[in-house]
Amino acid sequence: MKSVRGKIVSTVGMLTVAAVAAGCSGAPADDQAQPATVRLAVTDLQGLEELQREFGAFKQEFEDQSGLAVEFFAVNDRTAAAAALAADRVDVVFTGPAEYVVLHERTGAEPIIAIQRDGYRSCLYTTSDGPTELDQLRGTKIAMSDVGSTSGHLGPSQILVDAGLDPMTEMEVLTVGDAVHQALKRGDVEAVGIGCHDYEEFMAEEDDPSQFRLLAEGPVLPPDLLMARQGADPAMIETVRSTFVDHFDTLLPAMLEGKDNAKYDNAELVTVTDADYDVVRSMYRAIGANDFSDFVGN
Repeated sequence: MKSVRGKIVSTVGMLTVAAVAAGCSGAPADDQAQPATVRLAVTDLQGLEELQREFGAFKQEFEDQSGLAVEFFAVNDRTAAAAALAADRVDVVFTGPAEYVVLHERTGAEPIIAIQRDGYRSCLYTTSDGPTELDQLRGTKIAMSDVGSTSGHLGPSQILVDAGLDPMTEMEVLTVGDAVHQALKRGDVEAVGIGCHDYEEFMAEEDDPSQFRLLAEGPVLPPDLLMARQGADPAMIETVRSTFVDHFDTLLPAMLEGKDNAKYDNAELVTVTDADYDVVRSMYRAIGANDFSDFVGN
């Protein structure tokens, strides 16, 4: 499987084949034996109905390929996911890079495997007659999306820091959600920081996209990932990992049956360690958040 991060050894990837076999055969070998169960939560979906709608096809495919039974665990927000991990109410959480950093800090949960979105970057853009250099954003207002969003807040803030700017003191950052583009069109702000896919969608909807200009595009952002509860069964974790490695060609299409999972179109499976998310910790510092145990914006 091609990895944009090279052959990074996962913290769970060195388990032995014997451990995998033990995990897959943990139930008695008879006709009434029940498969081992993995309790799964997804942080950006609220309620069991939404979870079933978005990941129902994936659940079936994963069970068929892994021999594990998946039990959905609905969480209302990322704080609830942290509490569930700490209380041993969930085994695996599928989450984004910004959420991972805090969940790891709070609970000690570790990466299993990750899904790198195609073109997952942050962009800064302005109007055609706006600033031509990032340095010209000093003293201006900039719109970004949701507080704590990896691509729509943390990433653009890091782009500014890398350019020698301080988004906390040298400009006013307005986090306005989906209204970022309209804020720029109205002249409320000088520029917008957003995920590059969102920028492309805004331009596709514009009658005259030449009215806008890309100022900067950041590097590829760390991937979304599956993370395992501290103390979870190692054989179960390895079965989850190996199932993704061996069957991603069928698991990804099953995920894409969920409407909100369209962002994973053309995604790649990659292996990661906690260190791969140090860049996200740097992004938190860029917005003045030095305590990684707190979700910003809560």
